[in-house]
Amino acid sequence: MNSTWQAYLQAHNAVIQDNCVIHYGDAAAELKCTRSGTVLADLSHFRLIHFSGEDAQAFLQGQLSCDVRKVDSCTSQYGSYCTPKGRMLASFLLWHDGGGYTMQLPAALQVAIRKRLAMFVLRAKVELTDNSDTLVRMGVAGSCAAALLAEIMGAVPTAHLGVIHGERGSAIRLGQDRFELVVLPEQAPALWQRLSKEAMPVGAPCWDWLEIKAGIPVITPATQEQFIPQMANLQAIGGVSFQKGCYPGQEIVARTQYLGKIKRRMYLANIQSLQPVAAGDELFSADMAEQSSGMVVNAAPSPDGGFDVLAVIQTSSVEAGKIHWQALDGPTLEIMPLPYSL
Repeated sequence: MNSTWQAYLQAHNAVIQDNCVIHYGDAAAELKCTRSGTVLADLSHFRLIHFSGEDAQAFLQGQLSCDVRKVDSCTSQYGSYCTPKGRMLASFLLWHDGGGYTMQLPAALQVAIRKRLAMFVLRAKVELTDNSDTLVRMGVAGSCAAALLAEIMGAVPTAHLGVIHGERGSAIRLGQDRFELVVLPEQAPALWQRLSKEAMPVGAPCWDWLEIKAGIPVITPATQEQFIPQMANLQAIGGVSFQKGCYPGQEIVARTQYLGKIKRRMYLANIQSLQPVAAGDELFSADMAEQSSGMVVNAAPSPDGGFDVLAVIQTSSVEAGKIHWQALDGPTLEIMPLPYSL
């Protein structure tokens, strides 16, 4: 997190741990507002990798599951970076800023992913840089978000994952009522002050809950190499192209798609538990006996109590009956509909 920006947020009641804003003094009120109001979140718990150079597009096209050719100054995309066995090492949001491509992914993965990708640059004219602290990213969400941003920014993207660039920074539309702003640190305080007059500042867990409700999987260290992209529904949010050329894991990803052998997929669910639910937690069902039938991908406190989760689960187990958290006698998952079709 940019040190000047961190100091500004702390001066405005932010409780920060490991460069992540936990809350602003009342986590419960923030979560309640996230469900029904308009909220503002710092997104420093994600970091950035910037790819520049004349070979940047070709390099990324050969490494990532999404079609990088479709990412331009007006369009962003979700995607994944996989092992040769098709297992996801990272999921991300990718956009073009005019000078190159910016990849946004969890802070805990950024260093390792940047180092791994750099190993494959070889003679390509590509430069990878960490520009996380040179940009401030804010999330704005809620029924008034679009109107508020249009008033302040002059315009907002109209298309899903659309991007606009202006004097006040860049805006990315993540959903009907959800946006990300990317601005310079010197612009951030004034923009935050203006936004916070009509949007309640909230901690990262609130933004994580919005991501979960939107069905957007975020791979973390606890879930690296656990899933191929289709298990986490990445194809449903545009994060996998089946028409592009080769990339690590492409053969397995394509074969799985065309043979229709997806035995596990990602579900949205609630777990009524007083104990924290976390990514990587195992799930169990009677039909699988003592063998795990699934894994939590992401979890965040729910405004309705307990935790809302994204979880990859055996489809046969979901069809057979109840899914339980951590043990066969553990809390039951209440499966909820995802906001997109598979």
